[in-house]
Amino acid sequence: MSADTAEDTPNTRLMTLPGVYAPQHDTRLLLAALNREAVGPGTEVLDVGTGSGALALRAAQLGARVTAVDIARRAVVTARLNALLHRRRITVQRSDLLAALPGRSYDLVICNPPYVPSPVGRLPGHGAARAWEAGCDGRAILDRVCATAPAALRPGGRLLLVHSGLCDSDVTLRRLSDAGLRARVSDRALVPLGPVLRSRLRWLRDTGLVDEGETAEELVVIRAEQA
Repeated sequence: MSADTAEDTPNTRLMTLPGVYAPQHDTRLLLAALNREAVGPGTEVLDVGTGSGALALRAAQLGARVTAVDIARRAVVTARLNALLHRRRITVQRSDLLAALPGRSYDLVICNPPYVPSPVGRLPGHGAARAWEAGCDGRAILDRVCATAPAALRPGGRLLLVHSGLCDSDVTLRRLSDAGLRARVSDRALVPLGPVLRSRLRWLRDTGLVDEGETAEELVVIRAEQA
């Protein structure tokens, strides 16, 4: 999307600079999960991979103290711009996942990471594709989130994580459980295959990730809680 267009999301309108991931089905599914959490004044929220800042902004609207991070400079600028436009105080900084926040802990961590399986094993170092490309099995970033997010949760803290069913939600549940969290799938949704998946449909079928004739993708939200 260009900087002079807007994307509708619940309760607000967001601007997105070119190359920044605009709110889509996964964003809306995670927003619905966020709205069910006990978020209010005094809640410390971290939005990892904030993109346009849609999730961070919603948490701020609910009264939370919000920190948002993204590795892409344009996403950081976009999230700051949306916070200013909607007069919400959100701390936005550039970070590779939680690398810039050592020792910090939160009541709620939300994350919409790159999760699209790719025939190219290496991750892009720049450009819009960095928002979705995630290695051959789609787990290059997901596994890092599972490894690092538990340490950022306070006692009783929660993690909300969205990704495609193509990445095997059972693996995510197992990794989070191994890290000491109580994890479950809280939301599921079937959505039409997007342009990126359609562009590599032959490869996805050859690898068995998508069945012949399949035209929809399952999205899941994983909710995990610190004991």
